[in-house]
Amino acid sequence: MTATSTSRSDSPLAALSDALAAAVEDAGRATVAIHARQRIPSSGVVWRPGVVVAAHHTIRREDGITVTLDGGRRALPAQLAGRDPSTDLAVLTVAGADAAASLGDSDTLRVGHLVLAVGRPGDDVTATLGTVSATGGPWRTWAGGAVDRMLRLDLAIYDGFSGGPLVDAGGRVVGVNTSGLVRGGAVALPVATVSRVVEQILATGRVARGYLGLGMQPVRFPEALARSLGLDGDVGVIVLSVEPGGPGDAGGVLVGDVLVSLGGAAARDTSDVLAALGPDTVGKPLAARVVRAGALRDLTLTVGERPRAGGGGHHGHGGR
Repeated sequence: MTATSTSRSDSPLAALSDALAAAVEDAGRATVAIHARQRIPSSGVVWRPGVVVAAHHTIRREDGITVTLDGGRRALPAQLAGRDPSTDLAVLTVAGADAAASLGDSDTLRVGHLVLAVGRPGDDVTATLGTVSATGGPWRTWAGGAVDRMLRLDLAIYDGFSGGPLVDAGGRVVGVNTSGLVRGGAVALPVATVSRVVEQILATGRVARGYLGLGMQPVRFPEALARSLGLDGDVGVIVLSVEPGGPGDAGGVLVGDVLVSLGGAAARDTSDVLAALGPDTVGKPLAARVVRAGALRDLTLTVGERPRAGGGGHHGHGGR
């Protein structure tokens, strides 16, 4: 049979189109509209029965939040269980939100895979099609949140789409989309990251973040000093400010100290410091090594918990 005589129903493109539409329909059952700000609603995902995941930056109020489910069930009351600004995630509990998403494995995504961003910025489900443009290993957001895998997307995150699901061609949810973490592009938070944050918020109402109360920036040592001290590199993190009474102050850190290791790992940038301050370090002693007055000095710092930011603040781009 020639290409011109092939029936439309047998066309590979028609089959792909039908498969994508079915994927949107499947994921759309678990995609909700969240009414927690002025203007257009934002999107969320029923992660498990009664639990909805949203983008933190789209939840502008703490009370009076409602959601619209698939099928137009409107104004169901939602309670804010907690939020984690560092990963741009918030968790709501909603009685009656029972159609949970079918979760897939984000680790199976490769560059070039077709994916869909599904949203519900109103009563009806909407979608955009694109590809996974880049993948990578674990990374830290600008606010210090730990993300298990980089998933950069070549698709549009329209107004109201942040908090909605990233969907693979089989209709499985493989992440949560946000425009609030990376400038000039869309990323998705993988399933493993979202599930971890959901569990922590449901258990404690927040995600604890380690805190030293220090203002720091990278600095380069003179080569001769680095050699005389036996340092592995010539870059450390200089302390520019010490919060009075904070964990660093209590541990003996002084302005002008240069941190070269924390928790047994090299400290060459502020991102290295953030990486050493995971939720499990709060309240625990952490070994620190600094250069002070040209000599190495060992300190023990008891990690504090980062003060909670105001809940209603917005960060990110465009309020999407």
